[in-house]
Amino acid sequence: MEDRNLTEKESLELITRMIKETQENTVRYAAYPLLIWGYMTLAISLTVWYVLSFVGDYYEIQFLWFLLPVVAFPLTLFYSRKDCSKRGTRNYIDRITGQIWMVFGFVGFFLSVASFVGRVDIYFLIPLLMGMGVTLSGCVSRFKPMVYLGMIGIAFSFLMLWIQGIDRLLVFTAIFIVMMVIPGHLLNHQMKKQCLKN
Repeated sequence: MEDRNLTEKESLELITRMIKETQENTVRYAAYPLLIWGYMTLAISLTVWYVLSFVGDYYEIQFLWFLLPVVAFPLTLFYSRKDCSKRGTRNYIDRITGQIWMVFGFVGFFLSVASFVGRVDIYFLIPLLMGMGVTLSGCVSRFKPMVYLGMIGIAFSFLMLWIQGIDRLLVFTAIFIVMMVIPGHLLNHQMKKQCLKN
């Protein structure tokens, strides 16, 4: 195959196509973690709420939260690697998004551990952190619903400062539905539409 110089128009078309493919790949990858972590958080928070509301005030049930990273982290790795093998490699935007979530994930984990030994309002701080992660991921991937719903999650996290009692868990659950589950399904829907076009 012989090499030839691209015209200015062809170069711009190639660059535009590569940017579009990068954004689509990043959006596809971003849906998995949102759905995995969102649904796991829902399941655990509703289980904890149920036990505290109807069974009794068991301190031990709070340890169920540590099941979240034990289950969700390996699932996230599995699907992200599966996605990368389909695409070939991770791009720069994938790495940035991964690093954003690594920072927020570590901070969230250590705050969770700290809440068992000190007075940390975990039901305020975790939605705040995760809302920031969703918003930043939406900015990087240029997926506006993620940006807006992440910002709504941040705003709603401040409600947790005024809501007390066991029913805080229901508000906590609602925040995760808004900022993780809904954007995850919107991303999946967009990708299915995109695949049908191609």
